[in-house]
Amino acid sequence: MGNPKQKWTAEEEQALKDGVAKHGIGKWKCIQKDPQFHVHLSNRTNIDLKDKWRNMSTAAIQGSSTRIRTPKPKLAQDAPVPVTPAPATPAPPPVVSVQTPPVLSVTPEPPINHVKEEPAKDVPDAKIGSRNNNDTTEMIFEALSLAKEQNGMDIGSIISYIEQRLTNETPQNFRKQLGAKLRRLVLQGKLEKVENCYRLTKSSLAETNTINRKDVFPKQPVIPAYLKMGESLEEAAKTAAYKVAEAEEKTHIAALSVREAERLSKMQEEADAIFQLAQEIHDRCHSND
Repeated sequence: MGNPKQKWTAEEEQALKDGVAKHGIGKWKCIQKDPQFHVHLSNRTNIDLKDKWRNMSTAAIQGSSTRIRTPKPKLAQDAPVPVTPAPATPAPPPVVSVQTPPVLSVTPEPPINHVKEEPAKDVPDAKIGSRNNNDTTEMIFEALSLAKEQNGMDIGSIISYIEQRLTNETPQNFRKQLGAKLRRLVLQGKLEKVENCYRLTKSSLAETNTINRKDVFPKQPVIPAYLKMGESLEEAAKTAAYKVAEAEEKTHIAALSVREAERLSKMQEEADAIFQLAQEIHDRCHSND
């Protein structure tokens, strides 16, 4: 007989698992007699194997139930109030974020008969306030649209306006680069040069006013389709509660399966004991004869 109080080692537990996988639950004698597992289980009895397997199965079921079980949110008529049990923390309800589409800034296209505008590589673009994609050309149009003089602004006033809007410092040759850009805009028909000043043409002024009106009245944000369908937090809570109940049902079924396996194992052991007793009686009867 083995020592039931001796602590099970990792090798013994692994041998028991492999033996059950090979011979099945309840075949404790077959597992012990198997040369593959006899080395590790020679000091254990059938009862030891049975008790150890029941403890291992119960521990696995309880661990799985603890991982799956989540708090059931308690639903109210006005608003869902999730019930928070002590050992677990419920996940927060999903937060739907509505993103506002960015306002597109439109740059006036040059006339077909004029010189095609080159990329603004002379003057580096800069991030200005909350409008990240404005370039120097747009700031020139903004400055000239605010000019109070009939002739517009000179290059010094335009530079002062742009420097106030830029978040970084302008390069040393900024005045020279800006002068070249102004001359190109004049050739394209977007600006007019009056003496030493520059002003917007009528077509450029009309386009600038249209862009400003679009900035004042941006497009309305698009509401996602799932919000229009009437999905609420209460429906999300009901879905979560259903999933929790389904997980608990699966755990209960698994526990019943383990109990049924133990019952069949016990019946098998009783049948083996009766068969062994009958075999002993039969042997004694033949020996007496």
